[in-house]
Amino acid sequence: MKHIKAAVIVAGILGLSACVVPGPYYGGGYGYGSGPDVVVDTPPPPPQYEAVPPVPYVGAVWIGGFWDWRGGRHVWVPGRYDHGRPGYIYHQAGWSRDGGGRYHFRRGGWDRH
Repeated sequence: MKHIKAAVIVAGILGLSACVVPGPYYGGGYGYGSGPDVVVDTPPPPPQYEAVPPVPYVGAVWIGGFWDWRGGRHVWVPGRYDHGRPGYIYHQAGWSRDGGGRYHFRRGGWDRH
């Protein structure tokens, strides 16, 4: 009986560890969190044109779309409006090239100004 209880406890602990929900960055793709560093040899495609829709509410901030790196390839994340944060400014996600020809992805996010 003790072995059964121990097995149930272990199974419960393992089951809970599988229920970890990633941070908002991974769910929404808009850079709310650091996420893993991305350094690749493949340059991102040119940015896609996005028509910015009318502002849907007072204080809305447009966050432009960007090329993310998912599953070993560039994936376009479309722009969207977000609620502004008093005392903060949004810095856009983007790519830069280092001196060795590799591409580094900088996640977007809110910074205090």
